[in-house]
Amino acid sequence: MMARGAVPGPSGLVVVDKPAGWTSHDVVARVRRLAGTRRVGHAGTLDPMATGVLVLGVERATKLLTYLVGAGKSYDATMRLGVATVTDDAEGEVVARADAASVGDGDVARAVASLTGEIQQVPSSVSAIKVDGRRSYARVRAGETVELAARPVTVSRFSVLSVRRPVVDGYGVVDVDVSVDCSSGTYVRALARDVGAALGVGGHLTALRRTAVGPYGLPVARTLDQLEESFVLLSPADAARVAFPGRDVTAGEARLLGHGRSLASVGSGSGPIAAFAPDGSLVALLEERDGVARPVLVIAPAVSGTPGTR
Repeated sequence: MMARGAVPGPSGLVVVDKPAGWTSHDVVARVRRLAGTRRVGHAGTLDPMATGVLVLGVERATKLLTYLVGAGKSYDATMRLGVATVTDDAEGEVVARADAASVGDGDVARAVASLTGEIQQVPSSVSAIKVDGRRSYARVRAGETVELAARPVTVSRFSVLSVRRPVVDGYGVVDVDVSVDCSSGTYVRALARDVGAALGVGGHLTALRRTAVGPYGLPVARTLDQLEESFVLLSPADAARVAFPGRDVTAGEARLLGHGRSLASVGSGSGPIAAFAPDGSLVALLEERDGVARPVLVIAPAVSGTPGTR
């Protein structure tokens, strides 16, 4: 907690290339130390086995995370067909094996195609979804049987990149490298499970790398080692410019927004819309409705003075 009278540190986003074996909480803890503040959050978790893009907010920029959690995600992954696990990934206990040597490339392509588009997906039972107030994974670890309801998700791209056919423990398996673009809330390990189920051989995920969260991709991500050497934040304004439509406002309009007042709509859409002051700083996120642009998030609140009239 910040001491009374203390001046907050710099605000912004950090796009981390998460290493394997780290939880999202581990990364948050490291960034808290580097940023010198406890006010750090993230826009969507990654499993410990997964690597890649994890977007974190620091200080006032944590407010932006609410509007980034629902952004689309992109992944590169490897599915192993012929082996099913309790967690639908390589970290779980094997529950079934089948010889998948007879599964052809065309069979894989058809199964993948059937899971592309708007689909109903049953999340993995070891997900963080709450069931009667408790995380599903906690119930599974306690020995309970958990059945989660299917939910609508969108898999806009599910592309097969390569197929390999090793023999593992005497069974022929099929390793499939894929690339996925999907809506928030989609479980890639559930896609692997369902491809295997559709082919009658079972399946799970052996590797997962998130390549993008919304507009933030690997090219702008930094490893923890790089952040240790040079801790640099993406400013709220720069972060918002690539994530939301923008609107430039006058100094007077910026003061109004800082006091939570609305502006006239300019027909920029339903939002969120990023409002930028004359100096280029991010003032607020707006939503336009009924001819009015209302601030739904004020990043730069007015410190003193009166909002004036329009």
